[in-house]
Amino acid sequence: MHIERLKVSNFKGLKSADIRFKEGINIIVGDNETGKSTLLEAINLALKGQIGRRAIQYDLHPFLINADAIESWIASHKAKMPEPPPKASVEVYFANDPALATLRGSINSEKVDACGVCLELDFDEAFGDDLKEYVKDPAEISGLPIEYYTVKWRSFADANLNPKSIPLKNALIDPSSISNSYSANKYVLEIVRDYLSAAQSADLALSYRRLRDNFQGDDRIAAINKDLEAKKGEVSDKVLSVAMDATSKASWEAGVLPHLDNIPLPLVGKGEQNSVKIKLAMQSHSDCELLLLEEPENHLSHTNLARLVGSISDKTKEKQVILTTHSSFVLNKLGVGSVLMFNGETGVTLEDLPDDTKLFFDRLPGHDTLSMILARRTILVEGPSDELIVQRAYRQKHGKMPLSDGVEVISVGTSFKRFLDIAKPLSLEVDVVRDNDGDPKGKIALFADYATDPKITINIDGDPDANTLEPQLIKANGKAKLNALLGKAFESEAELLKHMTDNKTDAALKVFEADDDFEVPGYIADAVR
Repeated sequence: MHIERLKVSNFKGLKSADIRFKEGINIIVGDNETGKSTLLEAINLALKGQIGRRAIQYDLHPFLINADAIESWIASHKAKMPEPPPKASVEVYFANDPALATLRGSINSEKVDACGVCLELDFDEAFGDDLKEYVKDPAEISGLPIEYYTVKWRSFADANLNPKSIPLKNALIDPSSISNSYSANKYVLEIVRDYLSAAQSADLALSYRRLRDNFQGDDRIAAINKDLEAKKGEVSDKVLSVAMDATSKASWEAGVLPHLDNIPLPLVGKGEQNSVKIKLAMQSHSDCELLLLEEPENHLSHTNLARLVGSISDKTKEKQVILTTHSSFVLNKLGVGSVLMFNGETGVTLEDLPDDTKLFFDRLPGHDTLSMILARRTILVEGPSDELIVQRAYRQKHGKMPLSDGVEVISVGTSFKRFLDIAKPLSLEVDVVRDNDGDPKGKIALFADYATDPKITINIDGDPDANTLEPQLIKANGKAKLNALLGKAFESEAELLKHMTDNKTDAALKVFEADDDFEVPGYIADAVR
């Protein structure tokens, strides 16, 4: 059982989105504010009818409807061309499965026979007269009257749904939203409560009640209450006393604090808290077929993140996982072939990556693939010295560093093609800056598969005598200029070249930090356009 497709209309920041998912792991990446978290929230809403563990019927507010749609509706009334109130909808299409047969039908926006569910936030026609009164003076319309809305939750077979109607079980895990100690404790304890058996929950509640009873029986508490009883008539005609809260709200969750190695959870590092929340949630929802996971990397060091990602991978076999991330490590470790680049409307996958490219990033998960995916443009270079010179050349031309323009400069060694295999299906704008190694035609021929791609540019100089960065710099600037930039006084270009070649990064750093401008070799100038 798994989700194949999600269609969202006018829900929160998503005006219109249509995403296809695969079995196993789906990794959603995209710029901030594109709606990655909203996608997870939309799926959870359609499958559980809940927003943040609360039934949607009891948590309706105007911000659930897309702001642009509301603005358009208000504008239509002010223009005396009134439109109906905007409707938000979330449709989930499932893969064919006999267990989901009751959800099969063609009552969906595609008018196709499929298994699925749809949840809509729509205007309730019973409030027709109230709406007419509300919009009577368009100048007075200040927002959407969400009080006149209703929730319609139905299967594609046009049957009403409730939380138990959908056989596929899911869990939304979002530890990043727990921002204070009380909420963190409550979140973890709710997971613990889900994890415990009925008998264990009963034992814990009984022990907590005994603790309250023992508190009342303590001689010191009895003495305090006796003293307070003597104050009767001073503050009240009734007897004042102190006792532990025994109301229905005072369950064990309200009085129990989670600990790690006998240290209260709020005093443990945020990274460990984050990891505990995720692992507990996965364990407590082990029977779920679908896990929705929000940014597992928060607050975690590289080592602890590796452990957590390994745990996620091990514990989610045979499940569908849809997660969001801003971490290249998470992306590469879980598989670049599982990436789904989301732009706010649709998603592009890397399912067709060559197997050797997938294996490369799986084995070496530290590469900045996500930086390239999210960048406006990327310049790929061979090593640190090339990276420094390209950065300086960009600053010299544009008056600012590349990253200020959303341009990433990434050192990839000789693995250019691995990165281009990712860039091509995602239509990413990428420049390659590479040495010709004395064979310009041969090096250019290596990139023949990308020659016709309008978004990929190969920058390799054609002079075989200037085979690497150092002779290119000497050729463009001359001995005197390079000596001045490096603070040296070599008498021959051969000596200068040997020094720069033997001290590649140091020489490039000197050029990067120099006050004076330098002549940028043509193939690099083309890349920093």
